[in-house]
Amino acid sequence: MLDPKMALLSLLLLLPLSLLLLLFIITRPRSTRVPIKNRHALITGGSSGIGLALLTVSRRGCTCDYLARDQSKAGRSEATIRLSTWVDVTTLSVTSGDFDALKKVLDYMGPSIDVLVCNQGVFVPKELESRALDEIRFMIDVNLMGCFNLIKAALPLIKCDRDSRGPGSIAIMSSWPGRVGIYGYTAYSASKFGVRGLAEALQQEVIADDIHVSLIFPPDTETPGLEQENKLRPVTKIIASPRHDESQDVAKKAINGIKSGRFIIPCNFEGFLLSIIAIWFVPTTSYLMAFTEVIFLWYSTHCGLFFQWDLV
Repeated sequence: MLDPKMALLSLLLLLPLSLLLLLFIITRPRSTRVPIKNRHALITGGSSGIGLALLTVSRRGCTCDYLARDQSKAGRSEATIRLSTWVDVTTLSVTSGDFDALKKVLDYMGPSIDVLVCNQGVFVPKELESRALDEIRFMIDVNLMGCFNLIKAALPLIKCDRDSRGPGSIAIMSSWPGRVGIYGYTAYSASKFGVRGLAEALQQEVIADDIHVSLIFPPDTETPGLEQENKLRPVTKIIASPRHDESQDVAKKAINGIKSGRFIIPCNFEGFLLSIIAIWFVPTTSYLMAFTEVIFLWYSTHCGLFFQWDLV
């Protein structure tokens, strides 16, 4: 007769192994490799900060074009890249809010794009009560509508002859306020939560074309934008990370995530943890609802995985 202790041990081992096998079967889309070498990449917001670091990191064997609003900054960035990498890049000045201009520029760049990185973004921290509506519209236009315009304009070039060119990628620069609402980030969080919805729905639409969507979540990074942000940050200075990552390190992790075809790309360990526990930051006033969420979290997670599996 089987020893009860051995039976319990076998059950404890069998359950997680069975779960692991089930997840292996249903998890979609499958992990893949999105090559960068000898391919055409287009990056927006490449004048400084993470965008410029992405250009210098992804340059190896990759033809890079980048779009920037400020022509003078774009010219200086182009010179910096050429001096540091000895690689030629093409820079064009255009705003992501002008769809017709974007379409003309991308048609000129053609005939195809393999990796698109939507890195443009603006942020001014301020409480909603003291923020002008024009500031809110501007932030949503750049952060959210800019992604819509750019992706819609580039999508025909990304889909073009995809079967012979291998997997493609659309990467969108998000932010942790796009996963967790933070005081003083009302307009910014709204724009970045919208980006998350765009990415989730877009992945379902383009996975059949072997195009993989990624959301990049950089931490506080040493950039000119962060310096300006810190001067205006409200109470969130208290909860901001005391350690700031270097833009080159963040860019390397972002590129590695894009190559792996990952949907969520956290760029440090804190970001990895937050990507797992972000659901618990949703305000809950009912202890019954909190109890229900805890009990049925595993069930809802499996429902979501089966839903993704059924789409592919």
